[in-house]
Amino acid sequence: MKRVLYTLLILALLVGAYLAGSWRSQQKTVRDKASGEKPPTAAVGEKPDADTSSLPPGTVRISPEKQQMIGVRIGEVEKTSGSHTLRTLGRVAVDENRIYRVIIPTEGWVREILGGTTGSVVQKDQLLAYYYSRDLFAPQQAYFYAINAQERFKKEGMDTPQQTSSSNVQIRSAEDNLLALGMGEIQLKEIARTRQATREIAIRAPATGLVLQRNIFPGQRFDRGTEWYRIADLSRVWVLADAFENEAEYFKPGTRARVSLPYQKKVFAATILDIPPQFDIASRTLKVRLEVDNPGFLLRPDMLVDVEFLVTLPPAITVPADAVLDSGLKKTVFVDQGNGLFEPREVETGWRFGNRVEIVKGLKPGERIAIAGNFLIDSESRLELAAAGMVGTTVKDPVCRADVSLNKAEKAGRKSVHKGKTYYFTSNECKERFDKNPEHYVKE
Repeated sequence: MKRVLYTLLILALLVGAYLAGSWRSQQKTVRDKASGEKPPTAAVGEKPDADTSSLPPGTVRISPEKQQMIGVRIGEVEKTSGSHTLRTLGRVAVDENRIYRVIIPTEGWVREILGGTTGSVVQKDQLLAYYYSRDLFAPQQAYFYAINAQERFKKEGMDTPQQTSSSNVQIRSAEDNLLALGMGEIQLKEIARTRQATREIAIRAPATGLVLQRNIFPGQRFDRGTEWYRIADLSRVWVLADAFENEAEYFKPGTRARVSLPYQKKVFAATILDIPPQFDIASRTLKVRLEVDNPGFLLRPDMLVDVEFLVTLPPAITVPADAVLDSGLKKTVFVDQGNGLFEPREVETGWRFGNRVEIVKGLKPGERIAIAGNFLIDSESRLELAAAGMVGTTVKDPVCRADVSLNKAEKAGRKSVHKGKTYYFTSNECKERFDKNPEHYVKE
């Protein structure tokens, strides 16, 4: 622990010494300008300082030795395209189309419960419980009478088409009455085979799935319409993936994705459903709904999963994400102008995937920028701006829309007067464009 503290202290002292030396150098430059002294000439073998009057305020010169000391690395702006993996978090949810509610259509008493506790998995047609209803006896007798009559007519040779049709109507009517009391097809076939009336109705699982709720206990009296069980078929589930608003365009219906359980080597194929994402006010994200096959019921409701989308992007200008300094008010990169000069340039960014970020405005392919050490370059640039503020002010170039030092523009003669107002420019090209059509830029 002490070794870490000593290392951090030494690094802090080095950075402080570096910043202090840079500040003293800027102060000396200011004093030299104010007193009219000329800077010392370059020694033999050294390159003389290039003219920085045409460069934007905040441009700094950093020697190769200092660049090496602070870890400056230069990279090239590229126009690239390809596929990127977008990772996000998701939550497993039950498919609403696969939820079964076991509702009893009559009143009665619970006789026996055989299984199906909350959280357990039941199989299709598994016997869950029995209940008694006093309305059960009469419909059974009518059912047996209809079946016996049809068989008697056949035995006596009286099964004419009209008689057969009438018997079938009576049988179907009796079956509907028993089904309306909650009797299932399996029990219905059983009493038709044995011709023995039953005092209890058997309740079976409508599908293989997870018991979400069980609302009964033995001996309970229940009313018509009571929900006994709620069972979810988990062979196919939903995954609600979080997506930010600026990423919504990449989540199109039919897009394939990979769903995996954290810390487990289980991967599932998923597909985005044709349903608009819902906005969640709590997480401030869009909920993208995916459908996933779930063999073995490994995915359970409310589980958290990792979701990966393969996103194909059109060609765009991109830079390493570390090259962009985001102050909250603006985003800046430092462009290498050669001879140790670094120009601060404001940029507009677009998408970001991994360690690459899209540059919408401000850079061109082929330009070289600082991709490491730019925090210390930014410190030098701020000292330069502070020095420029001491000897003069900055104004906005009406053509190139960049900040320009008033003193530098005055010294270089890059100014124009239009309708009694003076305008200053960062370069001669910007001034020439203004002089050709000043009304256009003044209007803007």
